[in-house]
Amino acid sequence: MAQEVRIPAVSPAPGEGQTPRTVMLAISALLMGLLLASLDQTIVSTALPTIVSDLGGLEHLSWVVTAYLLASTAATPLWGKLGDLYGRKRLFQTAVVIFLAGSALCGISQNMAQLIGFRALQGLGGGGLIVLAMAIVGDIVAPRERGKYQGLFGAVFGTTSVLGPLLGGFFTQQLSWRWVFYVNLPIGAVALLVIAAALRIPARSAKHTIDYLGTFLIAAVATCLVLVASLGGTTWAWGSVQVIGLTILGLVLLAVFIRVERRAAEPVLPLRLFRVRTFTLVALISFIVGFAMFGAMTYLPTFLQVVQGVTPTLSGVRLLPMVLGLLITSTLSGQIVSRTGRWKAFPILGTAVTAVGLLLLHQLTPASGAWMMSVYFFVFGAGLGLVMQVLVVVVQNAVSYQDLGVATAGATFFRSIGASFGVAVFGTVFTNLLIGKLGDALAGRRLPPDMGPSQLAADPRAVERLPAELRPAVLNAYATSITDVFLYAVPVVLLAFVVAWYIREDKLRGSVTAPEITETLASNPVERSSRDEVARALSVLGTREGRHRIYETITAKAGYDLLPAASWLLLRIRRQGSVRPGLLADTIPVPLKSLTDASRQVEERGLAHREGLELTLTDRGARTADALSQAREESLTELLGDWWGPDRPTDLVRLVRELNSELCGSDGERPHAPEPPRDHAA
Repeated sequence: MAQEVRIPAVSPAPGEGQTPRTVMLAISALLMGLLLASLDQTIVSTALPTIVSDLGGLEHLSWVVTAYLLASTAATPLWGKLGDLYGRKRLFQTAVVIFLAGSALCGISQNMAQLIGFRALQGLGGGGLIVLAMAIVGDIVAPRERGKYQGLFGAVFGTTSVLGPLLGGFFTQQLSWRWVFYVNLPIGAVALLVIAAALRIPARSAKHTIDYLGTFLIAAVATCLVLVASLGGTTWAWGSVQVIGLTILGLVLLAVFIRVERRAAEPVLPLRLFRVRTFTLVALISFIVGFAMFGAMTYLPTFLQVVQGVTPTLSGVRLLPMVLGLLITSTLSGQIVSRTGRWKAFPILGTAVTAVGLLLLHQLTPASGAWMMSVYFFVFGAGLGLVMQVLVVVVQNAVSYQDLGVATAGATFFRSIGASFGVAVFGTVFTNLLIGKLGDALAGRRLPPDMGPSQLAADPRAVERLPAELRPAVLNAYATSITDVFLYAVPVVLLAFVVAWYIREDKLRGSVTAPEITETLASNPVERSSRDEVARALSVLGTREGRHRIYETITAKAGYDLLPAASWLLLRIRRQGSVRPGLLADTIPVPLKSLTDASRQVEERGLAHREGLELTLTDRGARTADALSQAREESLTELLGDWWGPDRPTDLVRLVRELNSELCGSDGERPHAPEPPRDHAA
């Protein structure tokens, strides 16, 4: 049951006491952890046909992916809250060790059952790597500095999305499919050493009631339903005791889950979210996007390697247009929405393009050319990218502040569950179609004893041993079985297209921005608190405003007639106690003339006085700087919209003050070129 743990500690500000060198070393360790988790989501796909040929069990191929997805998705909220309670460094090390143990065991698996079980163990560790890495950045880096480090995280994830299929194909072809898992071991070992030596996380205060029972129940419900979807009609008949029993068990567990969540202090999935119409509709679309995305990505390498006979490495190259399309449109759509505030067109357009992409994939044949396939793959990936980033933005905009963190994770949670169902359902449909079509293609043909439809379905490499005159019919059976699966997914995606029209386009809050790409491309959701989500958004917006005449704005808001550079200089002195304008000119890329004019103005108006080479504030200057700081804080609160209401929580108030202190006069917000001198008094 729920267990409440309290840690009464006063936490230092993020980044306090951290040197640039220690931060960079720690970020390097986190990047290696992210590399492990993100690489493993893509590197396995191109190795699956070879794995099936070696271990057998084509009907269970989908579970190599599904086991990882289910375990990582269910574990994510637990990793996030346990890190708050017991320290994220220790938990991150534990996640790496579990992931590496799962990787090693996957590499030595002797049958499909072992591989599936060890993939679940690997997913348990993988669920902690992304969520804890993202949270640790918040512990060791001040909000105004997080953008550049989160950019590195996005770059690593984007790179592995591209390199994963290539590396998976290369290892499979040149070494063994087992190296797809062994490659994690040296990277993980280095990550553990760097974490132990360099990662210093300040003690943070936290109080949480962990919903262990709710987490277990939602994982159990998902597992029951995925088992029914993947084994019903293949291993077990639809009317069998096993299928009926699992269905009933899943429904009973769902009813228990609903009852538990209504009473939980901090539910893993608050039921009140479903009273928000936008969240419910977005959850459904997210489920369908995951269903289509991972279902298709799992079976495209099989089409390329078995039907078209390309090498595993080349199949990874052929998939790059899909990944590039997804990355490009995901990034662009998120940025456009953040800057314009208009988002309704993207889920509609994205689901429509995804449906078109699936229809194009249905047109693939054994003779399809590489250029034509690249276009089809790009269209499919572009459709997914158009909708993925935007769904998180829409959810953030629809909920109250108290639910911001859990709703953000909920959007990707449903996509992860959809991915599990998609892979399972695609696998069931593919297996049923393949066995039937192989039987039709080989009916009346004289075959070797070990070359029947069941054997050919269990081992794709057996196709190469068939007599030449039989191969075209068998390859056509494989091709049409896979492409028909894409056709069956089209109505599901069209359902999301229809649902997207019913989402009401509420005005976008100023504080809602596109999340990091790791959050929308990762297969497991990233769990962060509402405070962390607002810190991320305000630091992004605050820095963006800083590049767009913020010092003119706050000077006018405070009622002063100063150069923007003078306002910046006053806040800089207030922040540091004193400054040397000449030294600033050497260390910060601000024009020397701007600093000279600003220094002269604050001295002439009695706002600062010179002690040797240093400027310090006068009493009048201190009052002016306080007013400018207050104006800066008000500009931040305006971005929060209705979240900054009369009943705003105290942690939000503290966050705004913390961000204001870090942003005022910071290097990241440099003033614009000076305007003509003004002679009015401040």
